[in-house]
Amino acid sequence: MKKAIVLAAVVLGTAGFLISSGGGQAPGTPKTALVVWGGWDGHEPKQCVDIFAPWLESQGFKVEISHSLDAYLDLGKLKKLDLIVHIFTMSDITAEQERNLEEAVKSGVGLAGWHGGLGDAHRSAVEYQFMVGGQWVAHPGGVIDYDVDITNTSDPITRGLKTSFHMKSEQYFMHVDPANEVLATTTFSGQYAAWTAGEVMPVVWKKLYGTGRVFYTSLGHVAADFDVPEARTIVQRGLLWAARVWGDDPARMNIYAPLLKNK
Repeated sequence: MKKAIVLAAVVLGTAGFLISSGGGQAPGTPKTALVVWGGWDGHEPKQCVDIFAPWLESQGFKVEISHSLDAYLDLGKLKKLDLIVHIFTMSDITAEQERNLEEAVKSGVGLAGWHGGLGDAHRSAVEYQFMVGGQWVAHPGGVIDYDVDITNTSDPITRGLKTSFHMKSEQYFMHVDPANEVLATTTFSGQYAAWTAGEVMPVVWKKLYGTGRVFYTSLGHVAADFDVPEARTIVQRGLLWAARVWGDDPARMNIYAPLLKNK
């Protein structure tokens, strides 16, 4: 019994270390995240912040929330972060704001987001799109029924999830970087745009930009989409991966399990 208690303490202590330290941080230093939201209200950015910012705090992150892209004007501060969550559909971004965001990610800060908040932001900023790894171009039929297929079942972000799950939302057709590491896809039926029949489109991917980890999913048109457990879990795990809480070895998932407090 005593040995079991000691072992449990070691496992939980390891998990706590992973969430509270990383990179050049000293043990016990909390991870830091900046959540920047705004843009088109139809994507319910504030409602989505209210889902994931408290969840990050529950994982031990120190979270700052900003409703302005001016949060990107202090490059020195940005480079000290572990994670930036960008939720800013469309909208204009100044050259300095964009440059600082990109430089921070290149230096090793994680970047994560979903749907139009990351994948349809700042349409004229091509380097930003290069960093994200894709750009929305259409959602034939608007809000429709479609399926998402997990194509990489061993990755920590998707491991253990149902290999196929249903969404009623916007099925994003995107221009994508062929170098993305794709974790899930969707197949277009052609019902709403006949020439897209059979086309397979990435839905979840991860990539590097410089030394920074970038996570994206096209799921999450509105906050209610995250009532689908798989959609919410993919984002939660993607946030942790981008912030380097997780490595890429699925064999170590048992260590990370205590961090997945799905709500």
